[in-house]
Amino acid sequence: MSGHNKWSQIKRKKGVADAKRGALFTKLIREITVAAREGGGSPDANPRLRLAVDAARSASMPSENIERAIKRGTGDLEGISYEAITYEGYGPGGVALIIDCLTDNTNRTVSDVRYTMGHFDGHLGATGSVAWQFERKGQIVVDASRYAEDAVFEAAIDAGAEDVSSGAGEYVVTTEVTELQVVREAMERAGIVVSSAELTRVPKAEVAVSGKTAERLVKLLGALEDLDDVQKVYSNADIDEAVLAGVE
Repeated sequence: MSGHNKWSQIKRKKGVADAKRGALFTKLIREITVAAREGGGSPDANPRLRLAVDAARSASMPSENIERAIKRGTGDLEGISYEAITYEGYGPGGVALIIDCLTDNTNRTVSDVRYTMGHFDGHLGATGSVAWQFERKGQIVVDASRYAEDAVFEAAIDAGAEDVSSGAGEYVVTTEVTELQVVREAMERAGIVVSSAELTRVPKAEVAVSGKTAERLVKLLGALEDLDDVQKVYSNADIDEAVLAGVE
């Protein structure tokens, strides 16, 4: 398993701790609100909203919080209007970064992101400067301790998945964006419980980083994800396993 995917697993573990102090809930509520605003308040008819609601439930968000976020998005309740904005840039070692944000104040957000990037030897780039290095994909995560690899692979491929990888205690099923929900539902019908499902950006090629450079990069990734307006951070880094072990 590459460092990139290992970092993704560490982020998921970190998300559980974040939920306890409300940081993750804030990000999930923003995503639910924007998804409902753009595609309607029915998770069955709005794939983006369904993914957001499922993520919120996986984080043990109370149902009333989810409902309020949906109603704010549809206009049934007053709420803050968030704007989606994406930044691109480079981190230590020339690693490409894409930073997805939801914000009610773009000036604050770009200032926070720029400062954080600079503090850890990174810098922002122009729109399109690194996006070409990533592909939009769907990814489904399954707990490897619960199922044999052959069973997950067969269920995923039969459902139309592109690839299945394993490592660090989980299976990661990759799909086309339009097939994410179809593959997920088919796997669940086959008896495979899905830990999470999301739309993501997968790097076409990875950049190996190690030593002090990797340590600096990990600090940057963590600092960016801790910003209130940042929803997700993607990188094409293959991070040294020893550095990631220290993070865990």
